[in-house]
Amino acid sequence: MSATAGAPNTLEELKNVLRNDIKVKVAGIDVDGVLRGKFMSKDKFISAASSDGFGFCSVIFGWDIHDTVYSRELLISNKANGYRDILACIDLSTYRRIPWEDNVPFFLVSFLDPDTKEPLVVDPRGILRITTERAASLGFECFAGVEYEFFNFKETPGSLSEKKYHDLKPLTPGMHGYSLLRTQLNNDYFHDIFNLGAQFGVDIEGHHTETGPGVLETALAYTTALRMADNAILFKYLTKSIGMQRGVIPSFMAKPWNNLPGCSGHIHVSLRNSQNQNIFALPSSDVATGREGAVFEDTKYISEAAEHFLAGILDGVADIMPLLVPTINGYKRLVGGEAFWAPNAVTYGYDSRAASIRILSPPSVPPSATRFEVRIPGADMNPYFALSAVFLLGLRGIERKLKLTTPPISHFTPEDKKNGKVKMLPISLEAATIRMMKPESIAREPEMLGDVFVEHYGGTREHEVKLWNEAVTDWEVERYIELA
Repeated sequence: MSATAGAPNTLEELKNVLRNDIKVKVAGIDVDGVLRGKFMSKDKFISAASSDGFGFCSVIFGWDIHDTVYSRELLISNKANGYRDILACIDLSTYRRIPWEDNVPFFLVSFLDPDTKEPLVVDPRGILRITTERAASLGFECFAGVEYEFFNFKETPGSLSEKKYHDLKPLTPGMHGYSLLRTQLNNDYFHDIFNLGAQFGVDIEGHHTETGPGVLETALAYTTALRMADNAILFKYLTKSIGMQRGVIPSFMAKPWNNLPGCSGHIHVSLRNSQNQNIFALPSSDVATGREGAVFEDTKYISEAAEHFLAGILDGVADIMPLLVPTINGYKRLVGGEAFWAPNAVTYGYDSRAASIRILSPPSVPPSATRFEVRIPGADMNPYFALSAVFLLGLRGIERKLKLTTPPISHFTPEDKKNGKVKMLPISLEAATIRMMKPESIAREPEMLGDVFVEHYGGTREHEVKLWNEAVTDWEVERYIELA
């Protein structure tokens, strides 16, 4: 993985880096992609860094996004084990300083089983580390990029509560994608995201307005998969922290408005070999004419390995949907998503924004930039889980030499979704979770996520579904209270 600039490699280097500090901020990630952390004294931190780590309450894997204990107790954290501590292992390669917090030093942790010292499979950083190690055993290194779309509101946490989350004021009015004018209305906020991101070690590739009132889109710079997931999570922390200082609430909710486009969290993936060559790319000798033996015209300019990787994603994507779309709201973005370029079927296509998997290859990009864009996730996805699922499916496709069994999206008509020619994705978190947890689910295979992960993560999604099924919504009250 890619270490941050100036990251210490040894205990002595760490002590030197922290020589003028008295405290350090640390954080890990829960299943919903929420940073859970705290300040530590420098002495306590150095002591932990010189050993296996420090104790961290396992309840962060036993409760939901709002700190409610899960409906049924799960393996990692429960009453029976007393919500015991797990081991938080400090990752020195994640060192950075927080520029909006007086440059306090910051490190991410990974969570280990306190008995075996092995990565917790349900820890987001743990499962992605397991995934990248699996790729390495096959001679590959995983590379990725993430793009976020997010609404921005002229609100504070206090005003959200006072308004009961209604009638929120967008940062800017109207529909203004790629506008050079709308950013002038909140110039400091807009520029702080880019500039402080660079100082925070979260490099941005592109940053602009998107279609919708107060919507921005940011593409994070391509890097190794674990570093990318770290950067994606920390990008949210960055924008939300800057927003708090400027009276702005950035929202990564997938579908805040029913009549406007949702917020995507597109991910880009590729594999490189030990010579740092993109294995999805064609050799230069084949770029002019394309690859002989390509199954379809759309795959003519990607390698055979890339075709197997793509076939692997398509073969199993419906079984891992809760890792791509983890919330009740996320499926609202996909239902009827054709109107807003939100894919809801098992489809792929060359440079197609209508497909679930967009092939980026020559002639639209240089061979070295050949990759797949997975367009299913919303901005509320957990990037560690989403990247793990996609890479594991792709590696499975390469190992099994899976073949493409369906043509690209350009071969279908809109009616083919209705007549069954196109396989549809689950349209609710409940349906997706049931499918993922079936005994025959691809997600359960040992070389995929395995039973331990599926049982735990599936239990967290069942909890989310239970709360939703018990909720009485504004829509129901407005529709039924008088006339039913």
